[in-house]
Amino acid sequence: MKYSEVNFICKGGEAWHRDVLMHDLADIGFDTFESNDKGFAAYIASEQLDLPALESLLIHQPVGFEVTFTVREILPQNWNAVWESNFEPVVVADQCYVRATFHPSKPAYPYEIIIDPKMAFGTGHHQTTSLVMCYMLEESFDGKEVLDMGCGTGILAILAAKMGASRIWAIDNDPVCIDSVLENRTLNHTPQIVAKCGTADLISNERFDVILANINRNILLDQLGRYAQALPEGGVLYMSGFYEGDDLEALKVAGADVALTYDSHRTLGGWAAACFRKKG
Repeated sequence: MKYSEVNFICKGGEAWHRDVLMHDLADIGFDTFESNDKGFAAYIASEQLDLPALESLLIHQPVGFEVTFTVREILPQNWNAVWESNFEPVVVADQCYVRATFHPSKPAYPYEIIIDPKMAFGTGHHQTTSLVMCYMLEESFDGKEVLDMGCGTGILAILAAKMGASRIWAIDNDPVCIDSVLENRTLNHTPQIVAKCGTADLISNERFDVILANINRNILLDQLGRYAQALPEGGVLYMSGFYEGDDLEALKVAGADVALTYDSHRTLGGWAAACFRKKG
């Protein structure tokens, strides 16, 4: 799959204006963001890039916040070079060390995850990933069955496996992500991860003790009913990819409609993650 890099130059406005713009870009298909001195770069599958929709979005930015952009198509090998030149190890909650194959090991940490991201999202750098990982590190996964929905690189599935989960499904609708999960599964010696390419339709007849879904608000709202059906009474859903405020409130309302009770949430850099539990 070919990807496009869209470089956004932002002038004026506040830092949160960029965050809101990234959120809106995620709603129209962008799946990875990298900040820089002038604004940020955003990445999207070339076939999903809708320039009229992008231009319409930018027209409606707040007064005083000016945004221009340029587009270039990138090849997979160029993406890999970008990641290797910028990917630094990450430590999450002082317990989990995330590194690439070209970084040294640090066995002093309770959990070490090796990620070669390729073109898939999820290295622990983004706030949404680290927020879900922080929740996970407070959870017991011993013997549990877990779903990582919208798995990207499979980083959340790998952490669940290293924390003792007995079976993990990692689902994404992008074949590139599935290839990444399979490679990272081997690197981390986590054979209990089953990688599947597809949508939430795949879980129609399945049950999971814990569901991890780091996607975006609209997809989460659309799939909440599926998650609720797949959870037993007392099952836990951890979600991220949205903002505190209207996004979270919408998820609370939609969750209540399908017997998912809001438990808690946390924020980082404007992004939010939340825990919901299945009612009896």
